[in-house]
Amino acid sequence: MDIYKKMHNGELYLPGDKELVKEQTACLDRLYDFNMTRPTEGAKREEMLKEMFAEIGEGCYIEPPFHANFGGKHVHFGKQIYANFNLTLVDDTHIYVGDYTMFGPNVTVATAGHPILPELREQAYQYNFPVHIGKNCWIGAGAIIVPGVTIGDNVVIGAGSVVTKDIPSNVVAVGNPCRVLRQISDHDKMYYFKNRKINEL
Repeated sequence: MDIYKKMHNGELYLPGDKELVKEQTACLDRLYDFNMTRPTEGAKREEMLKEMFAEIGEGCYIEPPFHANFGGKHVHFGKQIYANFNLTLVDDTHIYVGDYTMFGPNVTVATAGHPILPELREQAYQYNFPVHIGKNCWIGAGAIIVPGVTIGDNVVIGAGSVVTKDIPSNVVAVGNPCRVLRQISDHDKMYYFKNRKINEL
């Protein structure tokens, strides 16, 4: 089977394939250039992301440094997505993120894994499963999302959480492993943080 097909269908494959590494290195060179841009070069950053990503909507902002195994080649961003510094996207296969989602600093989204069997790891085998993150989510600082996970719309993932299973829409989920804490409710229409009321905006 073609190695590119294996990358994207969950099969075991060897990521050290020469042609694959050549392609990956070119993507990483471009990522390096992005991370070397100045804060005043916002327009340049936007244009670079359009070249680097599989898809990216209008109004997206990624604060360097940004890390990605394939430089965003397999990343699909909607519009108005914000990512704070040190976003790490292990994009060996596809990552999908919906409109208006926000990433806190030091978030990791991983699509790649390695077999538990030591003999296979010794040979450097890898497998990948896509990650889906819905619209209008907030992924808190330091969160980790593992391969194959789907997160629904309007979800808040608490800082430092490790998301190992799917999370439904319209909930706050926290912890390691990450679990649903509660539904987003009418209370959240009145208070934005603890006892701080939302005034008319």
